[in-house]
Amino acid sequence: MAGSTVILSSDTATSTEWTWDKFWGTIIEWLSTHGLKLLIGLVVLFVCFFVINLIARAVRKSMIRHGRDKTITSVVYQIIKKGIKIVLIVIFLGYVGIDTAGIGAIIGAIGVAIGLAAQGALSNFAGGMIILVMRPFKVGDYVETDGEKGTVEDIHMFYTYIATDNNQLVMIPNGEITSGAVINYSAKPTRRLDLKFSISYNEDFEYAEDVIYEICEKHPKVLGDPAPAVRIDEHGDSAIVLLCRVWTKTEDYWDTRFDLLEEVKRRFDEEDIEIPYPQMDVHTPEPQPRRTREKTDTRKRRKKIKIAEPQQTTEPVEADVSADIKAEQKRGGKRRERRRKLLKELESEPDNITEAIAQDKKEDGK
Repeated sequence: MAGSTVILSSDTATSTEWTWDKFWGTIIEWLSTHGLKLLIGLVVLFVCFFVINLIARAVRKSMIRHGRDKTITSVVYQIIKKGIKIVLIVIFLGYVGIDTAGIGAIIGAIGVAIGLAAQGALSNFAGGMIILVMRPFKVGDYVETDGEKGTVEDIHMFYTYIATDNNQLVMIPNGEITSGAVINYSAKPTRRLDLKFSISYNEDFEYAEDVIYEICEKHPKVLGDPAPAVRIDEHGDSAIVLLCRVWTKTEDYWDTRFDLLEEVKRRFDEEDIEIPYPQMDVHTPEPQPRRTREKTDTRKRRKKIKIAEPQQTTEPVEADVSADIKAEQKRGGKRRERRRKLLKELESEPDNITEAIAQDKKEDGK
């Protein structure tokens, strides 16, 4: 028993030793045939990655130095840095002996599945391409889109980054931008500024217009062509509303707006021009005497109309009702008396019940 056990252990050790020898032999054989090829491919791949990064940086610096558009510069940089690397990875897989045709089919199937599951992302990608081709705005423009206002900081293939006035970074999907309205405030070199000022109905509106016009003419950032315009815009509930329209450069828009608002308030105070509060005047009318009209005599017309009064028949009706009640009571008494006699006769002669009932019905009919 013990001898057989020793023989079994010896066989197991021999089998294990043979397995490890075969495994290491296979690895050494693969390294001798394909390992060197894999090592060379990895070295070349990393060197190419390093060269591509250098080329991408050089292209971006060159485009910035030549004043190219920031949006185009960013897109070209991303295509060189990432697109070419993907192509090199596919070439590397084919070099080491992996069937790239099968990989391409797998990648295509995965792409279809991802496309069906991420239609919104594809629409954003298409929106990014439309923005790059149509150029509704560029990096640095002040725009309003999808309910947001701000300066465009960057345009990617899927999202556009906008910095709002309070320095918040908003990521807006490109699909939402291309499917909605876009207002580009920086597209034109000049902008028109519209301001409204309210004065009291008791003030001389022409004098107030002259004051505002004078302020606009003296402001250094207000353009002379087109010339400023100040006119009445509305007869409000509690004030006359004056509309001031001036033109300024796009970059000077906000400074001009704030300066005019402050200067007009200062001049109105100096000239004692009243800026009214919203108010409502309530007038109570005095009591008026009652008006009298000449009356016409309508008695003759009334005499022609005769209304037939209904006849009073209360007493006769009551008398007839009383007579009917008395007659009914009399008939009821006779009926009870007759049925009492009928019961006594049936007690003595029960066989005549049918004739008795027929006679009673006959008497009721009378």
